[in-house]
Amino acid sequence: MSTPPYTLTLPKAHTTSVVFASPHSGRYYPPAFIQDSVLDEHALRSSEDAYVDLLYAAVPEHGAPMLMSNTPRAYVDLNRGPEELDPALINGLRRVDHNPRVSSGLGVIPRVVAGGRAIYRGKMSLRDAQARLAQHWHPYHKALQSLLDRSHTTFGEAILIDCHSMPHEAVSSLCKGKRRCPQIVLGDRFGASAAPDIVGRVEAAFARAGFETARNTPFSGAYMAQHYGRPSRGQHVVQVEIDRSLYLDEQMVRPNGDFSQIRARLSSVIAEIAEIGRSENALAAE
Repeated sequence: MSTPPYTLTLPKAHTTSVVFASPHSGRYYPPAFIQDSVLDEHALRSSEDAYVDLLYAAVPEHGAPMLMSNTPRAYVDLNRGPEELDPALINGLRRVDHNPRVSSGLGVIPRVVAGGRAIYRGKMSLRDAQARLAQHWHPYHKALQSLLDRSHTTFGEAILIDCHSMPHEAVSSLCKGKRRCPQIVLGDRFGASAAPDIVGRVEAAFARAGFETARNTPFSGAYMAQHYGRPSRGQHVVQVEIDRSLYLDEQMVRPNGDFSQIRARLSSVIAEIAEIGRSENALAAE
């Protein structure tokens, strides 16, 4: 594969313990993958957190690194554990413990995209599945762990902002009556993946930029939050879901007329979140 599995953009001066990452916005679809699928590229993109990486493009300007997947979610889901392999898709698997994500076709190598539409005509070999993980999943997570370790060593803590987007229909049921739809949903696994004061400051940053926020419903955090969130050790993860309809034509999977305005609002949020990870010695970090 000529395209690397991720793109890492580092700031000129690393001045904050905050790390931003976008594991689901990858949009390089290998031609062989499209050829093997029963779906076209447009349908495959329905699972993508489309253009989230561009929404957060200002991150390095605020002293934080930005890790962006190039691998599409429909090919390898980086927000799943490497053991979450689907026996309904992959030949040669031993029986695995029941996992609702895997059972629904949303394991580390997904069997379906949004709407439960099957990706493949048949099954793949375990060898091919393991090669996919070796080429995409492991490099991304090695890079992410390295960034978190570096922040922890330099600043005494690490804060991961796990950047995602959600279909509008995922929150539409929460907008009944006079209640406004949440535009941002923060996930901390109900307090398990990040300290309350950090989540509170992240939420306040979005609120000051005019976004309606909610916590943990309908998304509380998946593998990233569960695996990397260790508040007692000074390592925090906050998952951020933004309503796609704010910036995206969801049917066409392309930026809408509000994209630039939403990106500008997010830049002010990024600046505030970066401040959470400052320390007195931050300016001397590099």
